[in-house]
Amino acid sequence: VQLQAYGGGVVQAGGSLRLSCAASGLPFNTDGLGWFRQAPGKEREFVTAIMWPVGSTLYANSVRGRFTISRDSAENTVYLQMNSLKPGDTAVYYCGATDRWRWIKFSTKYNYWGQGTLVTVSS
Repeated sequence: VQLQAYGGGVVQAGGSLRLSCAASGLPFNTDGLGWFRQAPGKEREFVTAIMWPVGSTLYANSVRGRFTISRDSAENTVYLQMNSLKPGDTAVYYCGATDRWRWIKFSTKYNYWGQGTLVTVSS
Protein backbone atom coordinates (compact mmCIF):
# COMPACT_ATOMS: atom_id res chain seq x y z
CA VAL A 1 0.00 0.00 0.00
CA GLN A 2 1.28 3.44 -0.92
CA LEU A 3 -0.18 6.83 -0.16
CA GLN A 4 1.50 9.82 -1.73
CA ALA A 5 0.45 13.28 -0.60
CA TYR A 6 1.48 16.31 -2.62
CA GLY A 7 0.44 19.83 -3.45
CA GLY A 8 1.69 21.71 -0.42
CA GLY A 9 3.43 25.03 -0.63
CA VAL A 10 3.55 28.58 0.63
CA VAL A 11 0.47 30.75 0.32
CA GLN A 12 -0.67 34.06 1.77
CA ALA A 13 -3.51 34.23 4.25
CA GLY A 14 -6.82 34.15 2.42
CA GLY A 15 -5.38 32.11 -0.42
CA SER A 16 -6.10 28.57 -1.60
CA LEU A 17 -4.27 25.31 -2.15
CA ARG A 18 -5.33 21.88 -3.33
CA LEU A 19 -3.69 18.82 -1.89
CA SER A 20 -3.81 15.42 -3.53
CA CYS A 21 -3.37 11.95 -2.07
CA ALA A 22 -2.69 9.23 -4.62
CA ALA A 23 -3.33 5.76 -3.26
CA SER A 24 -2.25 2.41 -4.64
CA GLY A 25 -2.74 -1.11 -3.38
CA LEU A 26 -5.58 -0.24 -1.01
CA PRO A 27 -7.06 -3.35 0.63
CA PHE A 28 -10.63 -4.24 -0.32
CA ASN A 29 -11.81 -3.46 3.22
CA THR A 30 -10.59 0.14 3.21
CA ASP A 31 -13.36 2.15 4.83
CA GLY A 32 -12.16 5.71 4.60
CA LEU A 33 -9.37 8.07 3.66
CA GLY A 34 -8.57 10.97 5.91
CA TRP A 35 -6.44 14.07 6.13
CA PHE A 36 -4.65 15.01 9.31
CA ARG A 37 -2.22 17.80 10.03
CA GLN A 38 0.58 18.35 12.48
CA ALA A 39 1.99 21.73 13.37
CA PRO A 40 5.41 22.09 15.03
CA GLY A 41 5.23 21.09 18.68
CA LYS A 42 1.64 19.89 18.41
CA GLU A 43 -0.07 16.55 18.07
CA ARG A 44 -1.46 15.27 14.82
CA GLU A 45 -5.05 16.45 14.48
CA PHE A 46 -7.96 15.34 12.36
CA VAL A 47 -8.92 17.62 9.47
CA THR A 48 -11.38 15.75 7.28
CA ALA A 49 -12.24 12.30 5.93
CA ILE A 50 -14.25 10.66 3.20
CA MET A 51 -15.74 7.20 3.01
CA TRP A 52 -14.14 4.86 0.48
CA PRO A 53 -15.00 4.16 -2.28
CA VAL A 54 -18.38 5.89 -1.87
CA GLY A 55 -20.18 7.65 0.92
CA SER A 56 -20.17 10.67 3.15
CA THR A 57 -17.61 13.14 4.47
CA LEU A 58 -16.66 14.50 7.85
CA TYR A 59 -14.91 17.74 8.82
CA ALA A 60 -13.24 19.19 11.87
CA ASN A 61 -15.01 22.30 13.13
CA SER A 62 -11.91 24.38 12.48
CA VAL A 63 -12.03 23.79 8.72
CA ARG A 64 -15.72 23.27 7.99
CA GLY A 65 -16.86 25.72 5.34
CA ARG A 66 -13.31 26.42 4.17
CA PHE A 67 -11.98 23.00 3.23
CA THR A 68 -13.56 20.45 0.91
CA ILE A 69 -12.58 16.81 0.55
CA SER A 70 -13.42 14.89 -2.59
CA ARG A 71 -12.41 11.67 -4.28
CA ASP A 72 -11.86 10.14 -7.67
CA SER A 73 -12.32 6.45 -6.95
CA ALA A 74 -11.38 5.47 -10.49
CA GLU A 75 -8.03 7.22 -10.05
CA ASN A 76 -7.67 6.17 -6.38
CA THR A 77 -7.08 9.78 -5.45
CA VAL A 78 -8.43 11.99 -2.71
CA TYR A 79 -8.27 15.76 -2.90
CA LEU A 80 -8.33 18.45 -0.24
CA GLN A 81 -9.35 21.88 -1.51
CA MET A 82 -8.34 24.48 1.06
CA ASN A 83 -9.77 27.99 0.76
CA SER A 84 -9.57 31.05 2.98
CA LEU A 85 -6.38 29.75 4.48
CA LYS A 86 -5.19 31.14 7.80
CA PRO A 87 -1.74 31.16 9.43
CA GLY A 88 -3.16 28.65 11.92
CA ASP A 89 -3.54 26.16 9.07
CA THR A 90 0.24 25.95 8.73
CA ALA A 91 1.26 22.33 9.25
CA VAL A 92 2.43 19.16 7.59
CA TYR A 93 -0.65 17.51 6.08
CA TYR A 94 -0.87 13.73 6.01
CA CYS A 95 -3.31 11.43 4.28
CA GLY A 96 -4.14 8.07 5.74
CA ALA A 97 -6.29 5.03 5.07
CA THR A 98 -8.33 3.06 7.57
CA ASP A 99 -10.67 0.08 7.68
CA ARG A 100 -12.55 1.55 10.66
CA TRP A 101 -14.79 4.46 9.69
CA ARG A 102 -16.23 4.46 13.18
CA TRP A 103 -12.88 5.73 14.46
CA ILE A 104 -12.10 7.96 11.51
CA LYS A 105 -11.09 10.93 13.68
CA PHE A 106 -8.44 8.96 15.56
CA SER A 107 -5.02 8.80 13.96
CA THR A 108 -4.12 5.66 15.92
CA LYS A 109 -6.86 3.77 14.07
CA TYR A 110 -5.31 4.31 10.66
CA ASN A 111 -3.56 1.44 8.92
CA TYR A 112 -1.50 3.38 6.38
CA TRP A 113 -0.02 6.87 6.05
CA GLY A 114 1.50 8.95 3.33
CA GLN A 115 4.69 10.94 3.79
CA GLY A 116 3.10 14.34 4.39
CA THR A 117 3.21 17.62 2.52
CA LEU A 118 4.01 20.98 4.09
CA VAL A 119 1.53 23.85 3.92
CA THR A 120 2.74 27.25 5.06
CA VAL A 121 0.31 30.16 5.31
CA SER A 122 1.93 33.54 5.72
CA SER A 123 0.20 36.51 7.31
